[in-house]
Amino acid sequence: MRNSPRFLTTAFVLAMAATSARGAENAPAPAPPAPFAPKAPAPVPGQATDTPPSIEELLPLPVEDPAPAEAAKQAATTLTPTAQPRVQLSETFAINLVNRLVERGVLTQADAAEMIAMAKQDAEIAQQEREQLFTAAQVSAEAPPASDDEVRVTYIPETVKDEMRSQIKDELLKEAKENKLLAPQYQLPEWVANFHPHADLRIRYEYIGFPEGNDTTGAFPNFNVINTGPAFDASGVLFSPQYNTNEDRQRARFRLRFGAELDLADKFTMGIRLGTGDSNSPVSGNQSFGGTNLGQGGNFSQQGGNFSKYAIWLDRAFLKWEPVDSIALTIGRFDNPFFSTTAIYSDDLGFDGLVLQVKHEVSDGVEPFLTIGSFPVFNTDLQFASNQPAKFESRDKWLNAGQVGVNWKINKDWNLKIATAWYDFRNVEGEFSTPFVPRNAEDPGDTDHTRPSFAQKGNTYFPIRRILDDVSNGFGATNQFQYYGLATPFRVQSITGRLDYNGYEPLQVSLVAEYLKNHAFDAEKINKIAVNNRGSNGDFEGGDTAYYANLRVGKPTMVKKGDWYAYLGYRHVESDAVVDGFNDQDFGGGGTNVKGYTLGAAIALSPKVSLAFRYMNADQIAGPQYRSNIFQLDLSAKF
Repeated sequence: MRNSPRFLTTAFVLAMAATSARGAENAPAPAPPAPFAPKAPAPVPGQATDTPPSIEELLPLPVEDPAPAEAAKQAATTLTPTAQPRVQLSETFAINLVNRLVERGVLTQADAAEMIAMAKQDAEIAQQEREQLFTAAQVSAEAPPASDDEVRVTYIPETVKDEMRSQIKDELLKEAKENKLLAPQYQLPEWVANFHPHADLRIRYEYIGFPEGNDTTGAFPNFNVINTGPAFDASGVLFSPQYNTNEDRQRARFRLRFGAELDLADKFTMGIRLGTGDSNSPVSGNQSFGGTNLGQGGNFSQQGGNFSKYAIWLDRAFLKWEPVDSIALTIGRFDNPFFSTTAIYSDDLGFDGLVLQVKHEVSDGVEPFLTIGSFPVFNTDLQFASNQPAKFESRDKWLNAGQVGVNWKINKDWNLKIATAWYDFRNVEGEFSTPFVPRNAEDPGDTDHTRPSFAQKGNTYFPIRRILDDVSNGFGATNQFQYYGLATPFRVQSITGRLDYNGYEPLQVSLVAEYLKNHAFDAEKINKIAVNNRGSNGDFEGGDTAYYANLRVGKPTMVKKGDWYAYLGYRHVESDAVVDGFNDQDFGGGGTNVKGYTLGAAIALSPKVSLAFRYMNADQIAGPQYRSNIFQLDLSAKF
């Protein structure tokens, strides 16, 4: 009986009722109930009510229990005589509640008697324990003060109490669902109960300003536009696609994401998410209101403008298996599994591939973790080159990565998380082609697929086509149809840490820092082939190192109206420290070869709606002057 789900559920109801009763001990005594007050009718299953069902209604209690003890039968007879038309009143709140449950048919008389007998026994035990604690307190008052190694807890903070209440309620409902203890009228179909949707919407105003003095001579080619279109004629009289360096812009944007996770049998979970975006960029889900996606030369694309509809992309699709709480194996397209900052990976970046995550608490507050995975970055098209009868050799690109670290709760106020990772990007650098003479922009080279399929700005590039000089191209004067590849391989090591201080509850002070270095970088080799990131004297000025720091003060999570946080950050990301196509898309316009600071804050307007602003001041490290000031104001909602 004591360990049965029915008894535990009823005990929980009585405990909550007793807590309410204790809170009202000092309130004026209520008027006694009218002797002939009509009894409230029991709720009819399935009947609509004005208020949502309580836990007591959700968790049905059987009305029959086999073979109660003889003493319980006698107690039940004493407490609730069969000849009595209504329950016998008592001065004890809990006993009255039990009797009312008997009257409504929720409990049998035998169950009620047994529970009351147990409650009285528990009360006697509690009385004895209270007397023992009183005696111990008297002894403690005469004891010497605690040493430095001892910790005495004098109270439990209200935030901890609220968390404990919430956890008890959640665990009780979870157990009820798993054991099918919910009343039939409140039980959902299995597929609905296992379906967990989530969505978020962000509406942003953005201002991008460029101070005077930025270079406007054509020193900032947009290699992403060049490499994703027809080959660019480097011998022509037109400029290559260029980044804006002198005209201020403003725009209104939004990002909408909707997804769900489905709990499958045997510890499997399936996830999916759809999202907006100006393009299929891996680092941004932003869609500009009225944005027309202007192509090179001012040609309008079919998306956006004149109230046109916007595209929706498949953003996440994965299957996860968690045989135990400490191990997770995920395959598909999923969130960044590594402990990192936006200096190397954007917050919006999704990873394709397979990843294994392991963690285990080896001692109190010390939890090492391990993450290893393999991720396809680019897969050679089956028909490459499509306009050639003899196909070209494949050159697939991969990221193989591993990270090891520890999450250490130093004490009640301090927590440290630190990790080191190795990111081995295979074949992402460009490769020289076999020498040939392209007859037009569509004539392919056999290494065209080594150019990046997406990039931002900052990395160093070189021309990958070895074009022979002959009569058809004026011996190098015309028809120099060219693509550009990354000038360096990337083998990046990172050290990432986060230190949290919770001594100012409910506020938290948090410092996040990261150091990155590309060990495959060779400045001497790059200097021979680079077409960008050169100084005024023509020498290559790029670098292989990045560091990032961010100090944040405020609520760890914004869960109620008025919660807030503010932060100040600084970063220095040299040209070839990381792959520019995967890191922050906002700071300095996205990419690498940038340094500067970020200032921001946010406040919750409701538990699900927040307002935030961010200011970013960025300057280019290598090459001519390229500075920017970006201001963003975000209104976000989620569920």
